[in-house]
Amino acid sequence: QVKLEESGGGLVQAGGSLRLSCAASGPIFNLHAMGWYRQGPGNQRELVANINRDDSTTYADSVQGRFTISRDNAANAAYLQMNSLKPEDTGVYYCKADLTTYSGSYFPELWGQGTQVTVSS
Repeated sequence: QVKLEESGGGLVQAGGSLRLSCAASGPIFNLHAMGWYRQGPGNQRELVANINRDDSTTYADSVQGRFTISRDNAANAAYLQMNSLKPEDTGVYYCKADLTTYSGSYFPELWGQGTQVTVSS
């Protein structure tokens, strides 16, 4: 069984930093793109950052220059370094990945359970 698990969320003051981690586990043959999404109170889930296997990245305009996504292919993990946090960054942060298992099964959208990030003003 493949799954994603996020960690690293918490409460931080505006201007502070947090580092989120996403660990993929199970019989993973190839972990393709990995991304971080967030859902703020009353908002739809939105893309925060995405990283492909070749380390090419995409960021939402609202986090460009403040957040950095990275990955460790050997560890099947992705990270989101969040600096200069703002109250509007508050929300549940979800990890998403698309991957192929050793048995050949392809999961185009595997989601973690989410981790709460709260930024106080």
